Amino acid sequence: MRKYIQIKDFSEYPGLRHCSISDDSGEEFYHKILNKEFKDSYEKKEKIEVNLDYTAGYAPSFLDEAFGNLIYDFGIEAVKENLIIVSDQEPDLKEMIVNETFVQWQERRENEDKPKKTEKHKPWFRKVNNEIIQTVE
Repeated sequence: MRKYIQIKDFSEYPGLRHCSISDDSGEEFYHKILNKEFKDSYEKKEKIEVNLDYTAGYAPSFLDEAFGNLIYDFGIEAVKENLIIVSDQEPDLKEMIVNETFVQWQERRENEDKPKKTEKHKPWFRKVNNEIIQTVE
């Protein structure tokens, strides 16, 4: 079984990095959708597929924030094992996420360089010492 997320269902016009600077931000997408969906798929040992197609386009900061937070909270190995990114329209986006965002945010995770939160979010999930916990920061 596989879970499917289409970002176009979140917004046809994805915004910028943070909630404080734009609607439909990468921060909002991560906290409202991607975090819980990934956690559920991870616990069920299922793949989760995120389709980037059929939007009006992306600011790189949206993708960096959304997928970077995923790496920060779950680690690069868990994400690489469970996440499938699809973009037939812009295949370079997938390459950027995997080759740049994943690497940079794994380094942030290892250095405990916490992501900025510009809005109060409901508790979200994080993998700590191979255990999924719920957190608010």
